[in-house]
Amino acid sequence: MKTVVFNPDDCADVDFSERMRHPAGGDSGGGMWLSDTEPAFIDVDALRKGRLARLRAWMVKAGYGAVVLFDPYNQRYATGSRNMFGYFLRNSTRYFFVPAQGPIILFEYPQTYHVTMVLDTVDEARPSRLVWSSVSNRDEETADAFAAEIADLLRQHGGGSTKIGLDRCAHLHAVALQKQGCVVQDCQGEILAVRAVKTPEEIRCLQVSMAGSEAAVAAVRDAIRPGVSENELFAIMYQEVIRQGGEFIETRLLSSGQRTNPWFNEAGGRKVRPGELVALDTDTIGCYGYYSDFSRTFRCGPGRPSDEQKFLYRMAYEQVQHNIDLIKPGMAFREIAEKAWKIPDRFVEQRYTSVMHGVGMHGETPFIAHAMDYDTYGREGHLLPGMVVSVESYIGEKGGREGVKLEDEVLITETGTELLSRFPYEDALLGREI
Repeated sequence: MKTVVFNPDDCADVDFSERMRHPAGGDSGGGMWLSDTEPAFIDVDALRKGRLARLRAWMVKAGYGAVVLFDPYNQRYATGSRNMFGYFLRNSTRYFFVPAQGPIILFEYPQTYHVTMVLDTVDEARPSRLVWSSVSNRDEETADAFAAEIADLLRQHGGGSTKIGLDRCAHLHAVALQKQGCVVQDCQGEILAVRAVKTPEEIRCLQVSMAGSEAAVAAVRDAIRPGVSENELFAIMYQEVIRQGGEFIETRLLSSGQRTNPWFNEAGGRKVRPGELVALDTDTIGCYGYYSDFSRTFRCGPGRPSDEQKFLYRMAYEQVQHNIDLIKPGMAFREIAEKAWKIPDRFVEQRYTSVMHGVGMHGETPFIAHAMDYDTYGREGHLLPGMVVSVESYIGEKGGREGVKLEDEVLITETGTELLSRFPYEDALLGREI
C-alpha cells in the first residue's frame, strides 16, 4: 500500500491506490493509465521501470545517495508523473526525493496528490515544504525546513552516502542542505546524459509523438492559402497536436514571406500572400511527454516556385541529407562538425545554431555545433545507439527576401540510422515537377 502523508486537513484517509485505472487495464502495474489517449501498444510499466533503472544505475555509479528533482521533465523521466506541467516549469513547489535504493517520495502541491499516487513508481506523498516561488518571497523562510527533511531522508535511505544531486533549485536550498552536512552537486547535466540513450519503449513513444506531429503539419499544409494568417495556421497545428493526444508546443515557430528571413520569428497576425513561403518547426511535446522535432517549408499557391525559392530549398535539403548520411554509431561529435555540409559563404551568417541536437522529452543532449562554433558551443562525446537527434538546416541570406527551414529526426541504431520523421518534401520546390 502506498503511503500518502498529509497535513491534518488534507483528508489523509483517502486511498488513491485504486483510482484512475484504465477500464481495459486490469490490476497489473502495466494497466495503470493516466488518460485514454495513451496508446495501448506501449508498455507503460516497462517505460517507467526502464527509465528509473537507468537513472538509478547512474546514481550508484556516481556515488549519489539520492537526487532531488525539481525539473518537471526529470520528474516525468524518473516516475512517469505529470502535474500542471507548465506551471511547475517556473515554480519549485513540487519536487521528488529519489534515492539510489528505497522509497521515492513526492513533495506535492496541495490537494493534487491523487494525480500521481496511482503510479507504482511513487511510494509516498507529502506536503511540499516550499512555497509558490513565482508569487511569494518566502524562500528564505522555508529553505531550512526543506533541507532538514531532505537531509533526514538522505540519512535514512542514502546507503551511507552524503552526496545529493539537485537538478534545479534556488541557491538558498543548496546552502541549507550543505549546512545539514550534505554534499550538494548540480546533477542536471549528468541526468541529461543518462536520458540521451533511449529505452525501447521510449523510442516507441517518440514514434507515436512524431506521427501526431506529422498529422498536424499535414493539416497546416492543407490550410495554406492566400489571406490565411500565421496565427490561424499555428492554431490549426496546435489543435491537431491536441487532437492526436499531444500536450503542448514549446515554440511558435511558424512564419511566412519576408518573416521567414531571418529564422526564429514567431507566428503573428501577418496574412500569407500568393507565391510566398511558409516555414514551421514542430517543437511538440506529444505522446507520454516525448518530443517530436522536424521542420518543413511550403509555398502558398497559385503558380510555380521562383528559381530563388527552389535554390534555397535545394540547399537546405542537401544540408540535411548530407548530415544524416554522415551519422554512424560511435562517431565523435567533433568529427561530425568537421565533416558536416559546408555552408555557402552567403548563408553562413544566418546559419542554424547547430548541425544537430538530441531529442527525447525535449531538445536534449547532445548539442553538436558547427565547426566554426565548436570552441564556443561544442561539447565532446560520441553518438551511441539509442540516441535520437534532429538534423537541422536554415538557408537564408542576410537581407534576402525569404529563407527555408528544414529538419529531420533520426534514431541512431547499431548499424546506422532510422528516419523517424517521414513527412515528404515538396517536389515543386525541389524541382521535381512532372
